Amino acid sequence: MRVLSIFRALLFIIPLSQVCFTQWLPDPEIDLQIQQGIDHIYNIEFKKADSLFSDVIRKRPDHPVGHFFRAMVVWWQILTNFEDESQDQKFTDMLESVVDMCEKRLDKNPRDVTALFFKGGAVGFRGRLRANRSKWLGAANDGIVALPIVRKAYEIDPKNYDVLLGIGIYNYYAEVVPDKYPVVKPFMIFFPSGDRKKGLEQLDLASRHSKYARTESSYFLMQNYFVFEKNYIKALEIARELHKRYPRNPLFHRYLGRCLVSVGFLSDANEEFVEIEKRFREKHMGYDVYDGREAYYYIGKYDFLAGRLEKAMVNLLTCDSLSRKIDKEGPSGFMSLANLLMGMIFDLQYKRGYAVQQYRKVLAMKEYETSHQEAKKYMEKPYKRSP
Repeated sequence: MRVLSIFRALLFIIPLSQVCFTQWLPDPEIDLQIQQGIDHIYNIEFKKADSLFSDVIRKRPDHPVGHFFRAMVVWWQILTNFEDESQDQKFTDMLESVVDMCEKRLDKNPRDVTALFFKGGAVGFRGRLRANRSKWLGAANDGIVALPIVRKAYEIDPKNYDVLLGIGIYNYYAEVVPDKYPVVKPFMIFFPSGDRKKGLEQLDLASRHSKYARTESSYFLMQNYFVFEKNYIKALEIARELHKRYPRNPLFHRYLGRCLVSVGFLSDANEEFVEIEKRFREKHMGYDVYDGREAYYYIGKYDFLAGRLEKAMVNLLTCDSLSRKIDKEGPSGFMSLANLLMGMIFDLQYKRGYAVQQYRKVLAMKEYETSHQEAKKYMEKPYKRSP
């Protein structure tokens, strides 16, 4: 697990591990189609997006833009049904076609910025898929290949705000990841140094001024503020805007709920997670078992805090059940913390034997937050609510 964490840390600094949007087509009609198609992707409207990008390919079959974004439709289909690997090969084949097309352009002009971007983006996404499927060596190799491509594009066109997405991602994670994972530092001699502050500034500029990378840059800013900077107010501002703009997107929806929890707006957060649970149960496009598992945890925790112990137990048991289906690399934080809460509920119900069993389960799992500390404390003395 430690080795996998190192690989994950290294892969986070792949500069094009997410979309790097640019295309430089002078045709305003095609430009509008691209922007509309991107919005459809983020709003989980895949048929509409695919139709638009297919039309772009028909109009400009020799340009990588339509081919690349049509592959992104498949990427988000994979993300929103992650357990299904049936489209992995299709996605990889589409990316290979983009790479081949870009290499032909680069043979004619090595400074073709459009070709550099889409080749780097295709290689980066291939690496991201490999990382998601735990193919770490292949993913790391793709990161090494992608880095000089995006740096060359930046050198050629440093004033392009879309370029700043990839550069900002690299600058930020190249400093943050070694600090978070010190064991990674020896590997960083193979990479240029990063700049955390500059990376944030570049992502902010890209989120406000880029033509096609605004949403992706906003997503990375939100994630960075939430996970690393612990600036939950900033993260919440971005999450609200993203959910408002793309109300069908489950990833943005979940982040809104998380941010609301982190700033203490528990009632508002519960409303969002109740809606997420409803969409999961009703099988809305994109709302998969990961969304459901997270929703059941936070709803259960809210019920627990409100004293609705029976309802809380039902939701936490559902969270635990879903976790057992998808936690392939060992118990997740959701499973651990859900079992801890179940032990606390049993203590409040004077079912001490069951409570102790739950605490033992938690101690057998990897520690998340203060799960082991609390489990040990309540093993010694039953949990009681503060007066």
